[in-house]
Amino acid sequence: MGTERRRGGRVTFERGIAAHMMGIDGTWRRDCTMEDVSETGAKLTVEGSVEGLHLKEFFLLLSSTGLAYRRCELVWVNGDQIGVNFLKPGDKKKAARRGQAQSAEA
Repeated sequence: MGTERRRGGRVTFERGIAAHMMGIDGTWRRDCTMEDVSETGAKLTVEGSVEGLHLKEFFLLLSSTGLAYRRCELVWVNGDQIGVNFLKPGDKKKAARRGQAQSAEA
């Protein structure tokens, strides 16, 4: 298998946990299974093709009502499995500030 990339401990589920992926703008949705999870991310097995989907940032819905969710960004793809990092509120703003600072230095 591949090298462990995650910093924190992880929980691996024997049968996986049913979940859904949904685009930030709500234009797409896919069923998936959460194979493992840590404080910072998860490994998902996606049902159906992810081709053409905007996976840079999306929601992982953990409940049927959508009340339990995490905002995610894609880290890696291996066939029908993907690795995601969980984004915290403000992560997008920090990344934008880093980008502005780097462009100002150039």
